[in-house]
Amino acid sequence: MKLDVQLIISALEMHPLWPGDARRAKQGANAFGPDPQSPEPPSRMSHSLAFSLDEIRTYLHEIFPQAGIGRAFKVEEIGPMRARMRLHFDDRHLRPGGTISGPSMFSLADVALYVAILAQIGRVGLAVTTNVNINFLRKPAPRDLIGEAKLIKLGKRLAVGEVAIRSEGEDELVAHATGTYSIPARGD
Repeated sequence: MKLDVQLIISALEMHPLWPGDARRAKQGANAFGPDPQSPEPPSRMSHSLAFSLDEIRTYLHEIFPQAGIGRAFKVEEIGPMRARMRLHFDDRHLRPGGTISGPSMFSLADVALYVAILAQIGRVGLAVTTNVNINFLRKPAPRDLIGEAKLIKLGKRLAVGEVAIRSEGEDELVAHATGTYSIPARGD
Protein backbone atom coordinates (compact mmCIF):
# COMPACT_ATOMS: atom_id res chain seq x y z
CA MET A 1 0.00 0.00 0.00
CA LYS A 2 1.51 3.32 -1.09
CA LEU A 3 1.09 6.19 1.34
CA ASP A 4 0.37 9.61 -0.20
CA VAL A 5 2.23 11.90 2.22
CA GLN A 6 1.10 15.11 0.46
CA LEU A 7 -2.54 14.08 0.79
CA ILE A 8 -2.08 13.37 4.50
CA ILE A 9 -0.29 16.70 5.07
CA SER A 10 -3.02 18.58 3.21
CA ALA A 11 -5.68 16.93 5.35
CA LEU A 12 -3.79 17.65 8.58
CA GLU A 13 -3.19 21.28 7.64
CA MET A 14 -6.94 21.81 7.43
CA HIS A 15 -7.30 20.80 11.10
CA PRO A 16 -7.43 23.91 13.33
CA LEU A 17 -4.79 22.58 15.75
CA TRP A 18 -2.25 21.56 13.08
CA PRO A 19 0.98 23.51 13.77
CA GLY A 20 2.49 23.04 10.31
CA ASP A 21 2.06 25.34 7.37
CA ALA A 22 1.55 24.72 3.68
CA ARG A 23 4.73 26.60 2.80
CA ARG A 24 6.87 23.86 4.42
CA ALA A 25 5.39 21.24 2.14
CA LYS A 26 5.88 23.47 -0.89
CA GLN A 27 9.49 24.12 0.13
CA GLY A 28 10.34 20.44 0.01
CA ALA A 29 9.53 19.25 3.51
CA ASN A 30 6.87 16.92 4.82
CA ALA A 31 5.62 15.84 8.23
CA PHE A 32 8.75 13.72 8.66
CA GLY A 33 11.30 16.50 7.94
CA PRO A 34 13.06 17.66 4.78
CA ASP A 35 12.43 15.68 1.62
CA PRO A 36 15.80 14.15 0.69
CA GLN A 37 14.86 14.37 -3.00
CA SER A 38 14.09 18.10 -2.82
CA PRO A 39 16.51 20.08 -5.03
CA GLU A 40 17.22 22.68 -2.35
CA PRO A 41 16.63 22.58 1.39
CA PRO A 42 13.88 24.81 2.77
CA SER A 43 15.17 28.11 4.18
CA ARG A 44 13.45 27.45 7.51
CA MET A 45 15.77 24.50 8.06
CA SER A 46 18.72 26.88 8.51
CA HIS A 47 20.32 26.30 11.89
CA SER A 48 22.41 29.41 12.33
CA LEU A 49 22.60 30.69 15.90
CA ALA A 50 20.95 33.91 16.97
CA PHE A 51 23.31 34.41 19.95
CA SER A 52 26.87 33.74 20.99
CA LEU A 53 27.28 31.92 24.32
CA ASP A 54 28.02 35.17 26.19
CA GLU A 55 25.13 36.98 24.49
CA ILE A 56 22.56 34.35 25.46
CA ARG A 57 23.81 34.30 29.06
CA THR A 58 23.45 38.08 29.25
CA TYR A 59 20.02 38.06 27.57
CA LEU A 60 18.69 35.36 29.92
CA HIS A 61 19.94 37.27 32.95
CA GLU A 62 18.17 40.41 31.68
CA ILE A 63 14.80 38.91 30.81
CA PHE A 64 14.53 36.01 33.26
CA PRO A 65 16.72 36.67 36.32
CA GLN A 66 14.53 34.50 38.54
CA ALA A 67 15.59 31.40 36.55
CA GLY A 68 18.95 31.50 38.31
CA ILE A 69 21.15 31.48 35.21
CA GLY A 70 24.67 31.91 36.54
CA ARG A 71 23.64 30.74 40.02
CA ALA A 72 21.59 27.54 40.00
CA PHE A 73 22.03 26.97 36.26
CA LYS A 74 24.83 27.57 33.81
CA VAL A 75 24.55 27.67 30.03
CA GLU A 76 27.61 25.63 29.07
CA GLU A 77 27.18 25.34 25.33
CA ILE A 78 24.82 26.23 22.52
CA GLY A 79 24.87 24.89 18.99
CA PRO A 80 22.58 24.30 16.05
CA MET A 81 19.29 23.01 17.48
CA ARG A 82 20.85 22.17 20.86
CA ALA A 83 22.00 23.47 24.24
CA ARG A 84 23.92 22.05 27.17
CA MET A 85 23.00 23.23 30.67
CA ARG A 86 24.37 22.53 34.12
CA LEU A 87 22.39 22.42 37.36
CA HIS A 88 24.86 23.27 40.13
CA PHE A 89 24.58 20.78 42.98
CA ASP A 90 23.31 22.35 46.19
CA ASP A 91 21.63 20.97 49.30
CA ARG A 92 18.46 22.94 48.43
CA HIS A 93 17.99 20.58 45.44
CA LEU A 94 17.90 17.48 47.66
CA ARG A 95 14.80 15.65 48.74
CA PRO A 96 14.44 13.16 51.60
CA GLY A 97 16.72 10.22 50.96
CA GLY A 98 19.56 12.45 49.77
CA THR A 99 18.71 12.46 46.07
CA ILE A 100 18.27 15.43 43.75
CA SER A 101 14.57 16.24 43.61
CA GLY A 102 12.31 15.72 40.62
CA PRO A 103 11.36 19.40 40.47
CA SER A 104 15.05 20.32 40.19
CA MET A 105 15.52 17.91 37.28
CA PHE A 106 12.29 19.15 35.69
CA SER A 107 13.56 22.74 35.92
CA LEU A 108 16.83 21.75 34.28
CA ALA A 109 14.95 20.13 31.39
CA ASP A 110 12.63 23.12 30.95
CA VAL A 111 15.41 25.73 31.04
CA ALA A 112 17.62 23.67 28.69
CA LEU A 113 14.83 23.54 26.08
CA TYR A 114 14.17 27.26 26.49
CA VAL A 115 17.86 28.03 25.88
CA ALA A 116 18.06 25.74 22.84
CA ILE A 117 15.02 27.48 21.33
CA LEU A 118 16.21 31.02 22.05
CA ALA A 119 19.64 30.18 20.62
CA GLN A 120 17.86 29.53 17.32
CA ILE A 121 15.10 32.15 17.23
CA GLY A 122 16.71 35.06 19.06
CA ARG A 123 15.10 37.63 21.33
CA VAL A 124 11.70 36.02 21.81
CA GLY A 125 11.51 35.94 25.58
CA LEU A 126 7.80 35.13 25.58
CA ALA A 127 8.27 31.66 24.11
CA VAL A 128 6.49 29.52 26.71
CA THR A 129 6.31 25.90 27.75
CA THR A 130 3.08 24.21 26.69
CA ASN A 131 3.97 20.67 27.70
CA VAL A 132 6.80 18.74 29.34
CA ASN A 133 6.92 15.04 30.02
CA ILE A 134 9.75 13.64 32.11
CA ASN A 135 10.77 10.10 32.94
CA PHE A 136 12.96 9.65 36.01
CA LEU A 137 15.17 6.68 35.24
CA ARG A 138 17.56 6.31 38.18
CA LYS A 139 18.72 8.07 41.31
CA PRO A 140 21.17 10.81 40.36
CA ALA A 141 24.52 11.04 42.09
CA PRO A 142 24.84 13.95 44.55
CA ARG A 143 26.72 16.23 42.14
CA ASP A 144 26.00 18.62 39.28
CA LEU A 145 23.51 17.49 36.67
CA ILE A 146 24.02 18.04 32.95
CA GLY A 147 21.03 18.56 30.66
CA GLU A 148 21.59 18.19 26.93
CA ALA A 149 18.68 19.60 24.95
CA LYS A 150 18.08 18.77 21.31
CA LEU A 151 15.35 20.36 19.22
CA ILE A 152 13.44 17.83 17.15
CA LYS A 153 11.21 20.36 15.39
CA LEU A 154 11.45 24.11 15.21
CA GLY A 155 8.48 25.63 13.45
CA LYS A 156 7.05 29.09 13.18
CA ARG A 157 4.76 28.72 16.21
CA LEU A 158 5.85 25.50 17.97
CA ALA A 159 9.12 23.91 19.01
CA VAL A 160 9.50 20.31 20.17
CA GLY A 161 12.60 18.95 21.83
CA GLU A 162 14.08 16.42 24.19
CA VAL A 163 16.52 16.64 27.08
CA ALA A 164 18.87 13.93 28.30
CA ILE A 165 19.87 14.45 31.94
CA ARG A 166 22.96 12.84 33.44
CA SER A 167 24.97 13.19 36.63
CA GLU A 168 28.26 14.92 35.85
CA GLY A 169 30.87 12.41 34.70
CA GLU A 170 28.40 9.56 34.15
CA ASP A 171 27.11 8.09 30.89
CA GLU A 172 23.78 6.68 32.06
CA LEU A 173 20.70 8.87 31.95
CA VAL A 174 19.04 9.80 35.22
CA ALA A 175 16.07 11.36 33.43
CA HIS A 176 14.73 11.95 29.93
CA ALA A 177 12.27 14.72 29.08
CA THR A 178 10.35 15.81 26.01
CA GLY A 179 8.76 19.21 25.71
CA THR A 180 6.80 21.56 23.50
CA TYR A 181 7.09 25.34 23.48
CA SER A 182 4.73 27.87 21.95
CA ILE A 183 6.49 30.62 20.03
CA PRO A 184 4.58 33.92 19.78
CA ALA A 185 4.02 35.60 16.43
CA ARG A 186 7.06 37.66 15.51
CA GLY A 187 5.64 39.72 12.68
CA ASP A 188 7.53 37.86 9.94
